[in-house]
Amino acid sequence: MYVWSKRLVIGLLVAFVTLEGLFFFLTGGGADSQLHVRTTQWITVNYILLVIWVFVWMIDQARVRGKNAWVWLLPYIICPLPTLAAFILFLQRRVG
Repeated sequence: MYVWSKRLVIGLLVAFVTLEGLFFFLTGGGADSQLHVRTTQWITVNYILLVIWVFVWMIDQARVRGKNAWVWLLPYIICPLPTLAAFILFLQRRVG
């Protein structure tokens, strides 16, 4: 758990926000999608299962450290990657 440095997590968050911003502003709404419906369904199913798997990991990590992971559920559902980064930084705080 302590392999995550604050600079790494902040860098990942900045990269995430930058890429999301580029994706949001560069997508055009006029053309038909080149993705097949089946491909989109598989991507969606894999993403949902990955989100569930990571939240189970969050529950396990919080339980080991005596914290409550359920308060992180709503922010995690809304925005998983930044919430996961904040959760990791929260667990790395020095106690005492």
